[in-house]
Amino acid sequence: MIDIIECDYENQKHTDAVKLLLNAYIADEMGGGKALSKEAQNSLIKKLCAHNKAIVLLAKSESEFAGLLIAFENIATFSAKPMINIHDIVVLKEYRGGGTGRKLMSALIDEAKKRGCARITLEVREDNKIAQNLYKSMDFKETEPKMFYWRKEL
Repeated sequence: MIDIIECDYENQKHTDAVKLLLNAYIADEMGGGKALSKEAQNSLIKKLCAHNKAIVLLAKSESEFAGLLIAFENIATFSAKPMINIHDIVVLKEYRGGGTGRKLMSALIDEAKKRGCARITLEVREDNKIAQNLYKSMDFKETEPKMFYWRKEL
């Protein structure tokens, strides 16, 4: 049984779970990065806590944390309504294929509806077919016209 809960930044188990899950994602082949230092992890928790539009959801299986979703509310200027962008979604390998990602996404969709959001956006790697299949099954679609995700590192 997987329960979805909001991160309580006053709860050390929750913040430890965010750090652990995010580093698991970064270390995964789809993350492709270098684990965050302890200093960066602590800084991230403080910044998420201070960001009043951050949404941090944890998936918990009995006494173990299995997944994480980090999203941010913004404004959809063309509709003058709020929108949510999913920044990270993580499911530990041993919990994949069991509906944990779907539960995290469903909880976020419910929250977006409560907030009166116009849409939810996300980015997904071209080679991450498993995630794409989940998103498609939940009615996420490529944009028309097709959009590209660009960035400039600073």
